[in-house]
Amino acid sequence: MGHSGSKHKPEARILLLGLDGAGKSTLLYKLKYNEDFHTVPTIGFNVEMIEAKKNRDKIILTVWDVGGQIKMRAHWKNFYQDTAGIVFVVDSSDIKRLDEAKGILEHTLKSEHLRGLPVVVFANKQDIVGAATVTEITGQFNLRKSCNERDWFIQPCSALTGAGLVDGFRRMAHLVKKTPEDNNIKETVKYIRSKSVIKK
Repeated sequence: MGHSGSKHKPEARILLLGLDGAGKSTLLYKLKYNEDFHTVPTIGFNVEMIEAKKNRDKIILTVWDVGGQIKMRAHWKNFYQDTAGIVFVVDSSDIKRLDEAKGILEHTLKSEHLRGLPVVVFANKQDIVGAATVTEITGQFNLRKSCNERDWFIQPCSALTGAGLVDGFRRMAHLVKKTPEDNNIKETVKYIRSKSVIKK
């Protein structure tokens, strides 16, 4: 896999989950198109392809953004199969719902299909005054315990400004591509680019 000169780029299927209103779709479209989208609640799902680069290799992250309302969460499990990693978005400014988000994340990670898969938590809406910090969310979500059998990372971000989005998806690209001979991947990954995959 990954002969140089090969036109086929490896792909990884990423699930983008979180409570309704966490900013999942806004985050995805900001990353993909660098534009502000006025989104409406996602009924069903959106799919976008993000291209990430590591040295001379490229990987396509196929991101499945699944609606976060209660009635949609019951269908999340239908998307678990063949997933390579999970991005979980938290509205850091909605302090009252942090416990709900924690419970949903813990429940999700207990699925057999998601066992051992890497998780990147986006602490979204850091641009809002009074938002919980990454340290506070890490502690409240008890991530060291709930993610102790998988690679995980928490990324402060703002879907509105775009701050932190590229870094978070670059981290996911590291984790899904991690192989035993690639343990120094943190040093070797230089950057990630999100590009539009336009089919005309």
